[in-house]
Amino acid sequence: MAEQQPQENARQFIVQRIYTKDVSFECPNAPEIFRQEWQPAHEVTLNTRVNKLGEETYEVVLAVTVTTKIGDKVATLVEVQQGGIFAASGFSKEELGPLLGAYCPNILFPFAREVVSDLVIKGSFPQLVLQPVNFDALYAQHQQQAADANESAQPH
Repeated sequence: MAEQQPQENARQFIVQRIYTKDVSFECPNAPEIFRQEWQPAHEVTLNTRVNKLGEETYEVVLAVTVTTKIGDKVATLVEVQQGGIFAASGFSKEELGPLLGAYCPNILFPFAREVVSDLVIKGSFPQLVLQPVNFDALYAQHQQQAADANESAQPH
């Protein structure tokens, strides 16, 4: 029987840790905001950043900001930074971008969504469930914008 040799270029992806890095909840117009009819408008902003921790280890941070307004008054402002430490080996540079820029935020989003919901409820507001996000499409859009910006910066 032939012994199986470990493949040198085998891809490996490991979630090492998921954690809440930073949390902020503000209700700047309390208690007056509780007297108004609850017809909220929500604005959600997402941002990600990647920090290289080691040769094959990365921290990915998904920042979620949700601003809820009643008319022109801010009811709540919730900011959550959900972090994760991921090990990724055997991936090409072209594969690593979508892995860290789309796949990892997709893993982190349910955790961030839960923190947002819990904070809003603890502020005595109705539950807020953030809708699913297509991080693949957001990553592709970001890459296209970066390519367009690069192209327009080139001398013609």
